[in-house]
Amino acid sequence: MAIAIYTLCALTSLISSWLLSRAYWRTRSRLLLWSAISFAGLALSNLALWVDKLVLPQIDLSVLRTSIALIAMLALLYGLVWESE
Repeated sequence: MAIAIYTLCALTSLISSWLLSRAYWRTRSRLLLWSAISFAGLALSNLALWVDKLVLPQIDLSVLRTSIALIAMLALLYGLVWESE
């Protein structure tokens, strides 16, 4: 069951990033760009969670996962603060 949940979370983040990227290329709104970058980072974080829990359960990748998620959230925060008009 955990495999399905981790996979669906990663796919949802990846699809959201793709849709935001497509919208950015159409409208050139920089907030969409920062949101797409953020969701791509969250997809990487979910992929790292998948690897951490299912592929390499003996190795703790929580610092890596948290760092990736922090960078993704900082990108979104930057976009919300500096690029919203």
